[in-house]
Amino acid sequence: MALFVTDPKGWRALLRRVASATRADDAEDLLHAAFVKLQEYRDRATITNPAAYLVRTAVNLAHDEHRGPAAREGRLRTDPIGLVDDMPLQDEVFAARARLVRVQRALGELSPRTRQVFLMHRLERMKYREIADQLGITVSAVEKHIAKAALFLAERMKDD
Repeated sequence: MALFVTDPKGWRALLRRVASATRADDAEDLLHAAFVKLQEYRDRATITNPAAYLVRTAVNLAHDEHRGPAAREGRLRTDPIGLVDDMPLQDEVFAARARLVRVQRALGELSPRTRQVFLMHRLERMKYREIADQLGITVSAVEKHIAKAALFLAERMKDD
């Protein structure tokens, strides 16, 4: 998997495929999210064609993004008389809080720059180009910081 992270040509080729398949201006973000999903999934199964998996997952994420909240409402739990209960169960809340603590600890182990870049992208929803401009680094450096953080977090969280 390190091939996509260390080979800029391979990453750019995937990025072009995602951009052409989705016609989205956030192809980088979609590909990054797909990469994180790939890291999580490969702990459970063997992936014979990681590039195809990344492109398909990025396209699916783009479709999910465009469905909007109306489509997601159908995923809420309902009771027999039709009342909607969108609150998480207590054990889900407990598990989520435990995961959050593990993520916070893992983030604390990252280098300050990698953590900053990763949080700017994931929490502040900044695009790679925006992060690069704000920090005075290249987009390639942003990609590497985010990939490094994603790999590190995926490894630390693989027991979840």
